[in-house]
Amino acid sequence: MGQAQSPHQDLSGKEAIEKIKKLAEEARTCFFTTNVGRDAHSVPMTLQEVDEDGTLWFISSSESQHNENITADPRVHLYFMNNSSYEYVFLSGDAKISKDRELIDKYWSDFANAWFEGKDDPRVTVLGVKAHDGYYYETKDSKVIAMAKMAFAAVTGSNNEDGGIEGGLKV
Repeated sequence: MGQAQSPHQDLSGKEAIEKIKKLAEEARTCFFTTNVGRDAHSVPMTLQEVDEDGTLWFISSSESQHNENITADPRVHLYFMNNSSYEYVFLSGDAKISKDRELIDKYWSDFANAWFEGKDDPRVTVLGVKAHDGYYYETKDSKVIAMAKMAFAAVTGSNNEDGGIEGGLKV
């Protein structure tokens, strides 16, 4: 029996950064995983921005478990899912912790007030993640068309496209 398939397109350099920016900023929230390869620690975190160099920026507490884990080992994994439009991206990279006032001012949001006593709270840090590589999947068509293509392939046993595109990311 056939199955729906996605065309494959690996991206690198600037193209990979543009794809990461598009998919991650649309999803906005990810599982941020530290302690990679050991007793992994994952927490949902809200992305502030993907800058033009491909660094992903987050607000975090200096007292958090993931800040502690990053201090011991900067390797992280990020899992973004935008189920409403069938877009997903996984990234592997290194994180660094900053207390730079300029970065805190730039990335501060009202949403962060739920965890801190304002942006001058001494626990506020900014995490910058420099992705090395990853993998993405996104729909080329609308969600409805993509689902119809997958259903058609399942019913007919054909190897039709599933309306998506996927590939590796090398930054």
